[in-house]
Amino acid sequence: MKPKLRCGVAALAMMACCGGVAAADDDLPGLDEAAAEGGVKTGGVVQFDLARTYGGKDHWSMARARAEVSATGGDSVKWKVSGRADADAVFGIDSGFYPDAVRRDQQYQFDLRETYADFSVGEVDFRFGRQHIVWGEMVGLFFADVVSARDLRTFYLPDFEQLRIPQWATRAEYYFGETHAELIWIPVPSYDRIGKPGAEFYPMPREARILGEVKPDNSLGNTNWGGRLSRMVGGWDLSGFYYRSLDVSQTFYFTGLSGGQPEFQPRHERISQLGGTVTKDFGDFVLKGEAVHSRGRKFNTRNLVDAPNGLVDQDTIDYVAGVDIPAFNDGRVNLQYFARRMLDYDARTGFERTEGGASVLLATRLARNWQAEALYVSMLNRNDYMFRPKLIWSADKNLRVVFGVDAFGGSSTGLFGRYADRDRVYTEARWSF
Repeated sequence: MKPKLRCGVAALAMMACCGGVAAADDDLPGLDEAAAEGGVKTGGVVQFDLARTYGGKDHWSMARARAEVSATGGDSVKWKVSGRADADAVFGIDSGFYPDAVRRDQQYQFDLRETYADFSVGEVDFRFGRQHIVWGEMVGLFFADVVSARDLRTFYLPDFEQLRIPQWATRAEYYFGETHAELIWIPVPSYDRIGKPGAEFYPMPREARILGEVKPDNSLGNTNWGGRLSRMVGGWDLSGFYYRSLDVSQTFYFTGLSGGQPEFQPRHERISQLGGTVTKDFGDFVLKGEAVHSRGRKFNTRNLVDAPNGLVDQDTIDYVAGVDIPAFNDGRVNLQYFARRMLDYDARTGFERTEGGASVLLATRLARNWQAEALYVSMLNRNDYMFRPKLIWSADKNLRVVFGVDAFGGSSTGLFGRYADRDRVYTEARWSF
């Protein structure tokens, strides 16, 4: 038997789209005014999310309460401690829709979020601890943001600030003139959290059997490291970076057949990534671009017995260009084109040599406290898409309520089309303090 893989096994995950605008990383070391004065400042967020999936079999897919709290302080050494706790009632009830492993994985969650210390030695700023390191900031897309791990159990739908998983890292920054240099070392890497087979957005076909994920041990040889240089040149904000790491994304090794169905095991490859970003404000619009050359990734073949472990090596270049234009009533239009190019193309992957896509984001203010936003993303080779319209009510500066729809369609082998039966309506209430 020659088993065939129904979809690309998240092969375009680096290009996957999601909820919001990637926020620029904060400068080191200043946490806030209270911390700068040696005081302690606390804050947090309480959020409730409710979603019902109407594509395919109608069911509740989220009824989650989330609380995140943080404290910052310090004088010569500044610090931050933060944590997040989730409880989802959907997975606390045995409805028969989700497997027990999925319910155990998603019913409760506690995460240590950004927890670090900042200090300076001479003109070099250091940050030690669990932190976000953000090297890219396109709308709804991950390209140059190569360091971040992500919680993908709800696909790329949450805002980036909720989607990212901090890394345990040592980080050094130095400014000289118009140039900014940054070095990072990650002794204990975090990886993408994809959940368990049978989950709403698990990236493998439902009929496949999945063995337990193999994560590298915490040896010195399995650490990640990299560096970035950035500089303003004639109004152009330019940066370049190199990152050597264990891939945050899973590679699914084909291990054989089980009961006539393919069996896979998720593992992590050692990869290198060389890339750069560019931003220019022209007044009437902002131009942004990113490109990343990746070496060492493996991709599943369509006919799994044609290659060892059903995988072939493929070096790639991922790139994106976009413009952000002020428009409407305090709103904007964002247009982007993105693509992945296989440099040593192997047709056995089932992908074309260049797989491209485009996105359109429209946002406008409807009334004093109401905004409307719609994001449409399509993979052009496969004609699959994701459409995300939503209404946002800002009741006051600390309370926001969102009503939205997430719709998927197109080819079942596409990044979005494989979730065509996961269309959902949702609401989100978020209170910050």
